[in-house]
Amino acid sequence: MKSYRDLQVYQLAKNLAIRIHKMSMNLPKHELYEEGSQIRRSSKSVGANIVEGYVEF
Repeated sequence: MKSYRDLQVYQLAKNLAIRIHKMSMNLPKHELYEEGSQIRRSSKSVGANIVEGYVEF
């Protein structure tokens, strides 16, 4: 049975979110928490929206 995990767009979104998370941890200290947190949350929301909108037929 297919799932959202099989979607190429989901896999790309997940991989990009991981890369963005790692990148954001290298921000300067004064940006690490406020802006870094926002960047991490927004990048993860792309995959979450794909999962939420996925409908099995």
